[in-house]
Amino acid sequence: MAVPKPTDITLHKNSRELEVAFEDGFQKRLSCEYLRVFSPSAEVQGHGPGQEVLVFGKETVNIERIDPVGNYAVRLVFDDGHDTGIYTWEHLYTLAAQFEENWQSYLARLEEAGVQRQA
Repeated sequence: MAVPKPTDITLHKNSRELEVAFEDGFQKRLSCEYLRVFSPSAEVQGHGPGQEVLVFGKETVNIERIDPVGNYAVRLVFDDGHDTGIYTWEHLYTLAAQFEENWQSYLARLEEAGVQRQA
């Protein structure tokens, strides 16, 4: 089954959120922090299973620019200099659909590592 494509992507700079609406009617606002720590880049994901990097300290990160990549993805350019992740429609949809599960897992990993998020 084909993954629904975004029909609208809106950056809300003040709240540091990216709002994505998909052609199946699903819509979600994702924090820039969430998108940054779940970047599909090799810097974050590693080059194979088990090589993922725990990214933290990104509570105030924002997106500077959204660059289209063909008809299948966007590249998010973050204000911390990170710009190598290509967010395919499938990855973006999965991040949106699995937000709660992913975020709770991330918070648990931070706790295991003894890292606290800024308030």
